[in-house]
Amino acid sequence: MFTFFLYFCSMNPMQRLLSVYPQREARALYMLVMEVAFGLTPTQVLTGKDNKLSSDKQALLQNIIDRLLRKEPVQYILGQADFCGHTFHVAPGVLIPRPETEGLVRLIGQHSPTPCSVLDIGTGSGCIAVSLALMGHKLTAMDVSADTLKIARENARTLQANVDFCQEDILHPSHTQQQWDVIVSNPPYVCQREAGQMDSNVLDYEPHLALFVPDDDPLLFYRAITLFAVKHLTANGRLYFEINQEYPAETASLLEQAGFRKVEVHTDCFDKPRFISAIKA
Repeated sequence: MFTFFLYFCSMNPMQRLLSVYPQREARALYMLVMEVAFGLTPTQVLTGKDNKLSSDKQALLQNIIDRLLRKEPVQYILGQADFCGHTFHVAPGVLIPRPETEGLVRLIGQHSPTPCSVLDIGTGSGCIAVSLALMGHKLTAMDVSADTLKIARENARTLQANVDFCQEDILHPSHTQQQWDVIVSNPPYVCQREAGQMDSNVLDYEPHLALFVPDDDPLLFYRAITLFAVKHLTANGRLYFEINQEYPAETASLLEQAGFRKVEVHTDCFDKPRFISAIKA
């Protein structure tokens, strides 16, 4: 056992990653770490510049590799994630932006002319709100977590996006007369029973508050947001959701029963049912 430990410690960083990750993923992770944490381009890595790091940087690299081997998301390790061509700060407690969610932003861009007034419910890192604001829309963004809102505000400042943020629990919303042309949300939608099918890098590190809903009420947030949207969308206002791919028909039915028209399910970049759009009657 001790001999194996010595051998494992003597492996180079790529070899260590290959002990846990498939080759393509290990290479992508290593190149990303080299670029973001050490400022090395792929060409510089291929010419061996990564082998000439200072002792301090070598220690930092080993720490990063150790965390990756524990399946900690690289976005948390590096403190950033890309979304819609922008780099957002992320940290434990904030859901990591997904590339498929970019489709939600594109849908709004296709259907809603700028400038529209938009409310993003459950903003998280602010990736949807900030991206839409940078497209020219007028944004309000809410989240139940004060700590999450600090990160969202930081991202808006860094990217110079004009977004009004507020702390709000959409399950128990405060009274307001404000209305918006568009309401968008990527709410918690993973049922507790689905946890066993999730990768450990998500289940062990990302905030459960932003992921899970009770097994007996998978549409909990969709129902609450739909009721809110009925009161707070302007005439012919549009509602957009990212959805659980197991419940597209049920989510669409919920919207239709609430009086929305032109309820449409849209697929994501992986050709899975991922979004719903609807227009207030």
